[in-house]
Amino acid sequence: MSKVQTARIQPYDASTPDRGGRAVDAALRRVCIVGASGKLGQYMVEHALQRGYEVVGVCREQSVHKLDRFRGRMTVMPGQTNDPELIRRAVAGCDGVLTVLVPWGIQQYASGTAQAVLDAAEERARLVFSCGWHITRDGQDTYSRFFLTAVKAFGRLARVVRLGEIDDQVEACRRIFESKRPWTVVRGSNLEEGASQGLPVWSRHVGDPVLHSNRTRRVDFALFMIEALSNPALIQEAPAIVGCRTSSALAHASDRPS
Repeated sequence: MSKVQTARIQPYDASTPDRGGRAVDAALRRVCIVGASGKLGQYMVEHALQRGYEVVGVCREQSVHKLDRFRGRMTVMPGQTNDPELIRRAVAGCDGVLTVLVPWGIQQYASGTAQAVLDAAEERARLVFSCGWHITRDGQDTYSRFFLTAVKAFGRLARVVRLGEIDDQVEACRRIFESKRPWTVVRGSNLEEGASQGLPVWSRHVGDPVLHSNRTRRVDFALFMIEALSNPALIQEAPAIVGCRTSSALAHASDRPS
């Protein structure tokens, strides 16, 4: 097994200066959420509005109705998220862009979406992307045989029924990792619904014992995405997350010196 990094559990401090010496959260006023109509996207909209951000959401036209409860509190721009012109208009003037990278379809949807965001976002904008644990940045993640088999089987089935392309999500993340933009790729564990348990904990590598529980509340995945916008320590990192109240996270916390 390859060596893994220890997770950092401390909460984010929005007053922490960024590399320019100013408080990063003070620069965040307007954010764009690409994939806003999905479950994760809707939770991100909620968190962003609670923080007083001006929110622009991008989603497919047939899913706009899912955002009806936010009517009057956000701007919705319908269309395909891999449409470069739509993304250019949506991210204009945004200080942060949060993107749900979904591997749906067989037309390079994830990679097209990621590329459109990388090309069009403001130079200063923080870019935060979501994906799953199967994405690896440096090849140092360690996976169980069951996990690898499940990912491979889903990928084959998705291609056969023309539902999606796991490999395209891998390609999307490759492009992000090679970019010099201030990005973060948040890699989520298995997700569940339920009330928030608080900010998830994270590690640089899947295989770290702190991640063993492999479970995160979806609302808290969204919270981590929003928090990443104002945490300079996560710039050009690919944190793998797990719920802070899971058994593995609590065990790790109890092992830390007081």
